Amino acid sequence: MDILTQQLFNGLTIGSVYSLVALGLTLVYGILHIPNFAHGALYMLGAYITLTLMLLWGIHYWIAMAVSVLVVGLLGVLMDRLVFHPLRNAPPIHDKIAAIGMLLFLEAFAQLIWGADYRTMTTPYGQVINLFGTTATMQRVLINIGAIAVMILLYLFLKKTYIGATIIAMAQNREGAHLVGINTNKVAMLTFMISGGLAAIAASLSAPINLVFPGMGHLVILKAFVIIILGGMGSIPGAILGGYILGFTESLGATYISNDYKDLIAFLLLVIILSIRPKGLFSREGF
Repeated sequence: MDILTQQLFNGLTIGSVYSLVALGLTLVYGILHIPNFAHGALYMLGAYITLTLMLLWGIHYWIAMAVSVLVVGLLGVLMDRLVFHPLRNAPPIHDKIAAIGMLLFLEAFAQLIWGADYRTMTTPYGQVINLFGTTATMQRVLINIGAIAVMILLYLFLKKTYIGATIIAMAQNREGAHLVGINTNKVAMLTFMISGGLAAIAASLSAPINLVFPGMGHLVILKAFVIIILGGMGSIPGAILGGYILGFTESLGATYISNDYKDLIAFLLLVIILSIRPKGLFSREGF
């Protein structure tokens, strides 16, 4: 029973990170219909920026994370303005090629600046605690609490604010939103900023329990795409639920089947769910 409880907690932790990454990805797809493959590179840069601020300048973890969120969010805006916005009238394949190009460029840039070595990030929350028979570090508890808090804040922002309403309106009908006076360019920029910020939060929270290296976003972004397909392309509830389903499945599968196949489980789960629900768990209707 203790093993099961431990793995359920681990699955919750993994799912929290996956859900945050998938949320940023699904926001961009829901509004602009762009499969942003470069989102994994933003995740990677978020970890590096937090790590660098803490190591070089001794900045506190929370402040370093806040700066990372701001910088990566602004990088998302630049990506929209310099790469995706000029391609808005181009064939859809151009967006995909541009996103892959950005992914490769940002990874090469990270390797040039920080090198290819694997790095570790320290945390002020490394204390080990015992919760109901489950052993965990405070950092893992922080990941779960932080991720859930961010999801709640994002929900309130989208549902309770005027700006959030414009994002939802644009997701439902971009042309209609433009006709009623919504500045679609500003909404797109804001969406990319939120998306980048979510990636940076996920990376900054999870980096202390993982390694930081230029290719760290590869597997995460692949699984984020699996999640948003599982949940329904462009669906925020689907991204959250899909992230936790994948997290629990991986954690339990690694324990009771084999750790060697835990990454394969994600794609097997994709095939099974899409065989039952071809449009995913939630069909997209403007988030």
